[in-house]
Amino acid sequence: MSMSERQSRQPVGAPHHLLSDEAAAELSSIPTEVINLGDAPPLAPAGALTQGEVRAILMSLLLAMFLAALDQTIVATALPTIGRQFGDVENLSWVITAYLLSSTAVAPVFGSLADIYGRRVMIIVSLSLFVAGSVMCALAPSLLVLILGRALQGLGGGGIMPIVQTVISDVVTPRERGQYQAYFSGVWVSAGIGGPILGGFFAEHLHWSMIFWINLPLAIGALTLLLPKMAKIPVYHRRRRVDWLGGVLLMSAAMAVMLVLTWGGNRFAWLSPTILALSGAAVLLAVSFVWHALRAREPFLPLSLMSGTVVPWAMAGGAFTMGAMIALTVHMPLYYEAVYHLTASQSGLALIPIAAISVFGAAFTGRAMVHVERYKRIAILGTGFAALMALAIALLTPLPLWLFLTLLSLCSLGLGTVFPVSVVSIQNAVPRPQIGTATGAMNFFRALMASFTVAAFTAILLIALGGDVQLGGGEQRHVVGSVAAGEMVAGFRWVFGAAALMLAASALCIVVMEERKLAGPEPTLALPD
Repeated sequence: MSMSERQSRQPVGAPHHLLSDEAAAELSSIPTEVINLGDAPPLAPAGALTQGEVRAILMSLLLAMFLAALDQTIVATALPTIGRQFGDVENLSWVITAYLLSSTAVAPVFGSLADIYGRRVMIIVSLSLFVAGSVMCALAPSLLVLILGRALQGLGGGGIMPIVQTVISDVVTPRERGQYQAYFSGVWVSAGIGGPILGGFFAEHLHWSMIFWINLPLAIGALTLLLPKMAKIPVYHRRRRVDWLGGVLLMSAAMAVMLVLTWGGNRFAWLSPTILALSGAAVLLAVSFVWHALRAREPFLPLSLMSGTVVPWAMAGGAFTMGAMIALTVHMPLYYEAVYHLTASQSGLALIPIAAISVFGAAFTGRAMVHVERYKRIAILGTGFAALMALAIALLTPLPLWLFLTLLSLCSLGLGTVFPVSVVSIQNAVPRPQIGTATGAMNFFRALMASFTVAAFTAILLIALGGDVQLGGGEQRHVVGSVAAGEMVAGFRWVFGAAALMLAASALCIVVMEERKLAGPEPTLALPD
């Protein structure tokens, strides 16, 4: 009997119907090059974990993820204080850029290493790097050391997200996994809202170094909760030779792309020699990575993993939605202050409909996936509805603030539906020994799309408002004072229209994506055909 036949006969039902140890061992021994997307085992073994142990693991994973999310936002409000202490304002942006660059570049690396060396080892490594970077930042005697510490922090923070999602896939069946995505979304919303507030409080009333010292007890608490339970989590990693050259090429290409998207149109003109050189380097490194991956016996990121009828479409659908949401979050304060004359703090509160309401969409979808068979229809309807709301805003703006926030909330509710569907579909479609690799690649492409969309929306505004307007480098107040509200409304009509197109593209990707049966408890409801 072939492996695929044995897998197809595995019982599908409650989480206690598990893949046998013999089948799991046989699967993990298969060389990477002969594993295909159809080889994924039907169920995620829960081993001897009790519900209490699963909850303890979940809490520790959420705490670890909160660390990574918090340090993307907590530093921003403390930057003026840090700049005054070190007497260097010009290079302050690197305190944030260094973290984003390193965390984005290493996401697929940590995902792949988790499939090679195991989740336990890599979560320890990522949290240790994060803590070491935090200590380095807190004790930094100069801005240069602080920037290097932030880069080290990013190396750890970039590994936390894919490893956390991979561990969840090891202990929860795909059908039940979607409902946990809402908790993860909630963590990011909490960090996005609470980070700037907490950073400003520390900088004003205590000392800016507390921004980094607070990471130590949180990281120790996460490890203390998680490590005793990790021994009971099923083991799916497969030791193999690490393709370090492929990993270096992938990270280098990612960093070049991120620098182009971060600096282009802001620090340097898009056609400046610096941006052109970085763009050329990014293309050369990307082509080199693909060439190497096609020839390597066991590539760092198997390109075959990115093919098929599920993975590429699910990744694209999630990336389009993530890009639209992040780009709107970045640019909306400018719209609020210029059109509705809100203060900076009021603009921050007005961002809640974009970030927080999406959690409810993700929570509803995740719970619905446990009960319905045609799960992707929820994401199709949700993203399609979100696209219509974004289009309505583009066509009807300017609107009364209450109506604008209502439409924006409805848009956010719809776009939140795609995240559980895309994550679970990807993890349900790939072999167990490669779930970490696929999850890391998913987070990597989402981060790249978010950076690309922020740059694209900025370019749209620059074209609409005139080439002499500068949107970066802390010039927001200058823009608000120099651009008429009517001009800002006209410019943002194009931004909302672009967001609608991205959400429509996301819905189309989910339509094209194959809807495979999710492993786990049988659904109790079926949506009509």
